[in-house]
Amino acid sequence: MLNVIRVHLPSDIPIVGCELTPYVLLRRPDKTVTTDDVPELAPIDGHFLRYKWYRIQNDKKIAICSVHPSEQATLQCLGCVKAKLPVSKSYHCSPKCFSDAWQHHRVLHDRAASAVNENGNEEEEVFGRFNSSGSGVLNTSLSGSVSSTSLTNGSTPLYPAAVTQRSGGETWFEVGRSKTYTPTADDIGHVLKFECAVVDVETKVPVGHANPILTSRVIPAPSPSPRRLVPVNGVDVMGHLDSDGRISSNGTFTVLSYNILSDVYATSESYSYCPSWALSWPYRRQNLLREIVGYRADIVCLQEVQSDHFDEFFAPELDKHGYQALYKRKTNEVYSGNTQTIDGCATFFRRDRFSHVKKYEVEFNKAAQSLTDAMIPTNQKKSALNRLVKDNVALIVVLEAKFSNQGVDNPGKRQLLCVVGMANTHVNVHQDLMDVKLWQVHTLLKGLEKIAASADIPMLVCGDFNSVPGSAPHTLLAMGKVDPQHIDLQVDPLNILRPLSKLIHQLPLVSAYSSFARLGVGLGLEQQRRRMDPTTNEPLFTNCTRDFIGTLDYIFYTADSLTVESLLELLDEESLRKDTALPSPEWSSDHIALLAEFRCKPRIRR
Repeated sequence: MLNVIRVHLPSDIPIVGCELTPYVLLRRPDKTVTTDDVPELAPIDGHFLRYKWYRIQNDKKIAICSVHPSEQATLQCLGCVKAKLPVSKSYHCSPKCFSDAWQHHRVLHDRAASAVNENGNEEEEVFGRFNSSGSGVLNTSLSGSVSSTSLTNGSTPLYPAAVTQRSGGETWFEVGRSKTYTPTADDIGHVLKFECAVVDVETKVPVGHANPILTSRVIPAPSPSPRRLVPVNGVDVMGHLDSDGRISSNGTFTVLSYNILSDVYATSESYSYCPSWALSWPYRRQNLLREIVGYRADIVCLQEVQSDHFDEFFAPELDKHGYQALYKRKTNEVYSGNTQTIDGCATFFRRDRFSHVKKYEVEFNKAAQSLTDAMIPTNQKKSALNRLVKDNVALIVVLEAKFSNQGVDNPGKRQLLCVVGMANTHVNVHQDLMDVKLWQVHTLLKGLEKIAASADIPMLVCGDFNSVPGSAPHTLLAMGKVDPQHIDLQVDPLNILRPLSKLIHQLPLVSAYSSFARLGVGLGLEQQRRRMDPTTNEPLFTNCTRDFIGTLDYIFYTADSLTVESLLELLDEESLRKDTALPSPEWSSDHIALLAEFRCKPRIRR
């Protein structure tokens, strides 16, 4: 007979919006063991599996701490109530929790006091950008009402909830009959119970006992704090959001670059300070999606996107929000694991703003092979390839704008845009491999120069370059050349950088975020300037872990054809250190997102 051997959940802390998928181990009648489902329509030996989910609801209402969502709240900030902030933001688990979070927390009060949008809805202005994607501001009023009967969860529609009264003021509400369940706002503060039973297909009666699991209390999904676009073109007012959440400015477009931290790298060994539930992919993917969608960017460049996560999650989910997707997986010559977990770079663009013209895929492994064939003696080729082959790729996408650009000298001419997404290995490049990184960047730039020579086209180069400001790769990108005395040029065992005079390019690339450092007084600029490194004109950091903090991510643009209108505000280190480092329950990557708004200049032939 069919027999359930074991039932457990990957994480016992359920989070609103994150699907729960129990692990059910079965023994078939032939004694083989499987984790496959056995539905009623395909029984085995006259038996199938029946699943039930319950919400165990006590008479006592529970509030959850906004800083430590796995803890019960013991106090509430009345300032949040007065400011009409979402009630979930007002709860804290202890006076120390409230005191430690105060500097970050008071920003919510300040923004609520100053943010008044056209319809007078302050709360929507402060939090709307992140809560308009379907997840909504969580309702933490823990009432005893039963969920709406029209809801669905998992693959099976719900029906009127079955209620079983128990002693001690505890009631069980049946909330689902599929194997998976996604907690809702109604579940916050309550324990869930999952039951798996073997049922006779004829009598519909369970055989033997059910196999129950109790979870911890359901916690709300911590939403990333809203980040504003700060104008850098001299305008002294913040950009206004249109009805679709984008900045209302005719002829401009926005570009987001974000290393989302591949799940294969998000291990508890590397990020032991991050709670396991916040490090799990079911949680992180929903938090990342909520953040990405909230930015309403016209073009989205993501790095460290696993191929299976692209196919099964990001492409279909962002398609719902009007994005077309393109993807380039890293090559896998030095990877021996599951090919589905190899990451790469993905570029998404809004179908109503751009159309796809052409795609180029750059595989540096192929360039390495050509280089060794041409330059390296036969007896040294193997060691040379071991040094050069790092599986890095770049995705070059040519798009055509569907909108008009103010200032374009020939409105009848097609407005093209070349977007380059760079995908690098997760591990920081060691100093003794800087020659390889510089060679890769130089190879990419030479390819872009060929595109620029054949078409008068603005260019954007985005991504995680694993190169800090002032390094040779960054210097080549930003300055167009590298000083022959640069310390990074001291290591070049294969002579791939020789002659040093070749380390130049003619593209007028400028880092978008250097605009914060170069401009004068303006609303929000002083605060952002304090988050910049004055020696490099780059952010103080875009990557923040317990062991490293620095800038590795950039958005470069061709300054002769594009101008920066506004930039997504940078984060301060102190606000991130309240959770030790990134990733955290609030931010689901060890990198921060960068976003810039651009306008096309009148065409001047390069």
